[in-house]
Amino acid sequence: MRPSILKTAILVGAVCVSAFAEDCGKLARMTLDHTTIDLAELTAAGQYTPPVRGSGNREVFKDLPSFCRVKATLKPSSDSDIKIEVWLPASNWNGNFQGVSGGGPNGALEGALETGSLAEALRNGFATATTDTGHRGASFAYAIDHPEQLTDYGYRAVHEMTDKAKAVTRAFFGHAPKYSYWNQCASGGRYGLSEAQRYPSDYDGIVASAPASYWTHLQTWSLYVHKATHDNPVSDIPTRKYPLLHKAAIEACDALDGLKDGLISDPRKCKFDPGVLLCHGDENAACLTAPQVEAARKIYSPLLNPRTKAEMFPGLLPGSELGWLAKPSIFAPRQAVPLAGRPWITFI
Repeated sequence: MRPSILKTAILVGAVCVSAFAEDCGKLARMTLDHTTIDLAELTAAGQYTPPVRGSGNREVFKDLPSFCRVKATLKPSSDSDIKIEVWLPASNWNGNFQGVSGGGPNGALEGALETGSLAEALRNGFATATTDTGHRGASFAYAIDHPEQLTDYGYRAVHEMTDKAKAVTRAFFGHAPKYSYWNQCASGGRYGLSEAQRYPSDYDGIVASAPASYWTHLQTWSLYVHKATHDNPVSDIPTRKYPLLHKAAIEACDALDGLKDGLISDPRKCKFDPGVLLCHGDENAACLTAPQVEAARKIYSPLLNPRTKAEMFPGLLPGSELGWLAKPSIFAPRQAVPLAGRPWITFI
């Protein structure tokens, strides 16, 4: 390339960047119902620094394309304080919008940042947005005497984020997204189901992976598992014995489909009883004590309504035992711990 042509290309590139920066900055002056724009600035390619909080996959943030970053506070009620973040690609927009969120109790914009959900959506050409769902921190203590904030967490924050983020997208690009998608798992999966039920026009397509639903029954079951494994210390099943349970479950049900391949094809048909691992004598690494056997039976069993005996929530299936070694979650009853004096188990 000749020097004169190179200078022209650099000049054109600088003009484009300047124009995008100006268009992005204008978003700070947008007027939306019960919305305050806190930040609207262009982030240069490769210059985004992910939050320090947590230990998410930071590799996904390397070499991000340039984007317009918008942060806003939404107050749909007098007691609401919903934070959202919108990322708009400065080039190569695919014409669509993708909503994402953090998981569990949420409570931080960094939830979706750490998992890379925003970054992946941006990298794939989407205008994208996330929310802290209206509170800060992983504790549910904020909900005491704040029913509006609980409503925000339950469903309203995601709807409000979606509505305002699409308005910001329309203002930046000059037209609305052609299609809008929701894509998230666990608590985010629950939001996807809620959006489909309450606000079906928000999204054209919804990926609701591993949805944390039926919410109240799920949380009640979590407490049930916590009680089964923590009411009495002798009921606690050491994590080193989870592989023991898994091996026994596989041995009991592997051949049900006629093929012995180390897999349980349909765990619902598996009638595995952890009692086969009962210690006959002193406890050792190859057996479970009677209290541990009983705790395992409860983990596998559904939670029943004590009055009607109707099933409220299913138990964990045989073959899932190695998943119990995950970070604190309903899949890791061993690691459920009291938080602020209240026993609970998170769900992601």
